[in-house]
Amino acid sequence: MKRSGFGTAFLACSALVLAACAGVEEKAGHGIAIGLAVSTLDNPFFVAMKDGVEKAAAELGATVVVVSAGNDAAAQAEQVQALAAQHVRAIIINPVDSEKAKQAADAAHAAHVPLVSVDRSVYGAEVASEVASDNVQGGALAAIELGRATNGNVVHLQGVPGASATTDRGEGFEHGLNSGGLEVAMTRTAQFSRARATEVMTEVLRSGTPIRGVFADNDEMALGAVDALGDRAGRDVHVVGFDGTPEALQAVQDGTMAATVAQQPELLGRRAVEQAVRAARGARAQQVVDVPVRIVTKQNVAGFRK
Repeated sequence: MKRSGFGTAFLACSALVLAACAGVEEKAGHGIAIGLAVSTLDNPFFVAMKDGVEKAAAELGATVVVVSAGNDAAAQAEQVQALAAQHVRAIIINPVDSEKAKQAADAAHAAHVPLVSVDRSVYGAEVASEVASDNVQGGALAAIELGRATNGNVVHLQGVPGASATTDRGEGFEHGLNSGGLEVAMTRTAQFSRARATEVMTEVLRSGTPIRGVFADNDEMALGAVDALGDRAGRDVHVVGFDGTPEALQAVQDGTMAATVAQQPELLGRRAVEQAVRAARGARAQQVVDVPVRIVTKQNVAGFRK
């Protein structure tokens, strides 16, 4: 069938329009600046999460302004306020303290900037989206696996007080204890810090309390406990962490850690950016985005070390 010149031109124009539309869809974040307020970048988990944010933002055509609070909740509130003043279109917050993060959330809301929380919740304030692992489930998995490795007295090394990850992982761990023969002999705060965990665990060992296991709210503290335990780690004291960082996976492979609960920090960052871009464009973001966790032991660690 013969096409008229008009028809050919119309089809060509239509193809161009469709291509243009596809380009816009692929670069949904074009021209959008997003703020990322992270609790700390001294932890490899949050560095990986930041990397996930930046990679996803680049793919979507958005830019990212990154600030780190150094685990100072007051500093984080000021940083969020400063980001809002820079006219970012959305802010992703990884709270230092879930309760104190309300001050940061209020600053974002006052500037009409949508807020997305990642890895930890913001208490007492609305967010456009909450992107997180199921920390309660992860804590329960940790207790169950520690119960498989040993029985008797265990130490629980907690993270930053007030952080939802600390609260939720502790809650899950307590639930999981019901399925085994473990008894929490001591609960100590180590601020998600490897150095602090080494100090705390050294004090525990000096106390003379017989210890058979350790659950740490993150891998940095678990590795700190391993440092303090020396050659007892994996031999007569079994350690379980949380995050699935590369060094922890190596420790699981080597046998100095019994297990870790693997999160997916880069995927957390990616999902947070996706929701932030949606909110920045005025679209409805997904209220809750769950990112799965898995228990990693020596039997399956090879599948995580790729």
